[in-house]
Amino acid sequence: MTGDWRRDRIGTALRGENPTVLRRLTAGFAVIGDVQFLPGYSVLLVDEPDVQRLSDLPRAKRLSFLSDMDRLGEAVERACRRLDPAFRRVNLEILGNTDPFLHAHVWPRFAWEPAELVGKPVWLYPPDRWSGERFRLGPRHDGLRDAIGGELDGLRPGLPSGT
Repeated sequence: MTGDWRRDRIGTALRGENPTVLRRLTAGFAVIGDVQFLPGYSVLLVDEPDVQRLSDLPRAKRLSFLSDMDRLGEAVERACRRLDPAFRRVNLEILGNTDPFLHAHVWPRFAWEPAELVGKPVWLYPPDRWSGERFRLGPRHDGLRDAIGGELDGLRPGLPSGT
């Protein structure tokens, strides 16, 4: 691979060169987030680089993307609940304000978060959480990656939860 995979997250995922990919899903890629100030943060990337918004997809693929988002959300929830007793819930977001491709954020939320932020959007966290070295994805997150990937494997598309 040449260059920085962050400049072409979807293209590098399609080529097997994106190191954040957890699993290939029906309509996209489940990836672990570049930052882990909320451990388990993950993103669903659409598998078509030119798709900018959910409404750009044909209805069947749109529903597949939303189903993949649900599957990734449930996998993060299960893994985080098992790994941290302070896990509270998962927030799912499709925003599209910065990156020019369709993606969905999966944010685990915890009881240990600062009181002034625990009930607010993650985007209000201070800048050091987004760029600080101690919050960057690294080898110390391998167990978390494995846990989320294992949960994704157990949640087959089209099956009800728990099967």
